[in-house]
Amino acid sequence: MADAVRTAVVLLNLGAPDGPPAVRPFLFNLFNDPAIIGLPAVLRWPLARFITARRAKLAAEIYRGMGGGSPLLANTEAQARALDAALGGEAEYRVFIAMRYWHPLSAETAREVAAWRPARIVLVPLYPQFSTTTTGSSLAAWRRAAMAAGIDAPTASLCCYPAAAGVIGAHARLVRRELDEAGGARILFSAHGLPERVVARGDPYRWQIERTAAAIAAAARLDDWVVCYQSRVGPLEWIGPSTEDEINRAGRDGVPVVVVPIAFVSEHSETLYELDVLYRGVAKGAGVPGYYRVPALGADAEFIAALAALVRGAAAAEETVSEVRGRLCPRRLAGCPHRGPLAEEGG
Repeated sequence: MADAVRTAVVLLNLGAPDGPPAVRPFLFNLFNDPAIIGLPAVLRWPLARFITARRAKLAAEIYRGMGGGSPLLANTEAQARALDAALGGEAEYRVFIAMRYWHPLSAETAREVAAWRPARIVLVPLYPQFSTTTTGSSLAAWRRAAMAAGIDAPTASLCCYPAAAGVIGAHARLVRRELDEAGGARILFSAHGLPERVVARGDPYRWQIERTAAAIAAAARLDDWVVCYQSRVGPLEWIGPSTEDEINRAGRDGVPVVVVPIAFVSEHSETLYELDVLYRGVAKGAGVPGYYRVPALGADAEFIAALAALVRGAAAAEETVSEVRGRLCPRRLAGCPHRGPLAEEGG
């Protein structure tokens, strides 16, 4: 029977240091990823060592302020438990976690999945919007790990879900709650930035971020909102406008802001430090009359229900699928991993 198929669901996430000793190796793993620094290994390795040495002290201070390590793994484990419960009773599902840059790494998780001997696997990135630097890198790491572990089960990959109904519904509800508390404000949809050159190569991330923001704005009936980007590093030109610039503009306009982390579904350093500490300080200095931050989706019941529905759809397809099953992105975005026909929703 189809509903008895033994299915491993693998949640793919970034990973983060779980304590002070993990900061340096985490940073090195991040900057040694060819999806992050696209140089040959012989050049990338020493550059990653150099960047790690320069950033380790500041990063350690940030994580020290968060209790010594990131809560990302604990948050992801809570999401895994909630998804496991949401999938229970329909088939034999088991949810695993594979992190890209810190434990449990893909190689560790692949060995666990192989030992469980599933009949099929569904890969679910905890990045709603696809980018070659996040989901693309995580999927590539999983393929290498699965091959090394001898996994040959049919594998479906959920590449993206930027405007899935339950995801948008959960965001809209949380935004309205914060907006009501603020008594009216400008909404800043803040996402992790990317270098312009990555987007110029056809990466669909910015297009999908804008799709998410527009869908939330429509669902929450928003009037004053803007998409902006945070976490810029290095001398390259990055996509904009920056979150910091938009906070300063709100200060000049004399309006409160509600910041929405639309590319992060778990709390971690970029929400708990960058948004809650760093940018809150920027807002105070800029004279912004009120600064509010919408929480990440976490294990929100509506979000988890949406993930469960996406898992079921992907498992039935047994291929790379988006939230609309077909290709979501316009053809001009060559970085899209979906090779099927263009869905009508893709525009």
